[in-house]
Amino acid sequence: MMDKVLGALGKTASLFRSLTEVGLALLCTTVVLQILFGTQIPFVPVDVVGGIISLTKQLGSEGLVGLAALGVLLALFSKK
Repeated sequence: MMDKVLGALGKTASLFRSLTEVGLALLCTTVVLQILFGTQIPFVPVDVVGGIISLTKQLGSEGLVGLAALGVLLALFSKK
């Protein structure tokens, strides 16, 4: 019984890990496209680079709390 539960949790974690990798790949692709072609890309309706810049400014203005939040995000995404 416990093996089935652990197996299901492992599959769920693997699914979330795969979705995160796909999301990061799409994010990187849109950043490169916006650098090459500017913010007016027909199939990307949002300004991804502007969003990243605003998030960075917001975390930077929060001081130590922003730095701690950035550390937590980096730890979550770099964990393999």
